[in-house]
Amino acid sequence: MKKIIFLLVFAPLLMATSCDDDNDQIVCTQEVKAGLAVTVSLGSMSSIIAEGVTITATDGSYTEALSVLNEVDRMFFGAWERPGTYILTVSKEGYQTYTSAPITVTADQCHVITELVHVALVSN
Repeated sequence: MKKIIFLLVFAPLLMATSCDDDNDQIVCTQEVKAGLAVTVSLGSMSSIIAEGVTITATDGSYTEALSVLNEVDRMFFGAWERPGTYILTVSKEGYQTYTSAPITVTADQCHVITELVHVALVSN
């Protein structure tokens, strides 16, 4: 009889510890992700440039100037952890100003999903 009482009392506890619902938890990192990552080239040249380039991202009334984090990769970043639908305006002296079609930045449970964009500027 003691064995039956023991099983009735402790069996649910044993079953509860064997079912681990924590495996379905999503663990988010502490990093901050850019919603937009933009490279620019001049005409048909394949080399990426950043010098003298200005990029503005606009989402409704929100406007942000994208910036280059390091001169090695020459990639412009912006819309940090900000989902939205952006229009990019890319300009450089001596080249036609480029205006993009709408670019939608989405997010998962933790971060935005970076949209990679390449712009080839056309000379005046």
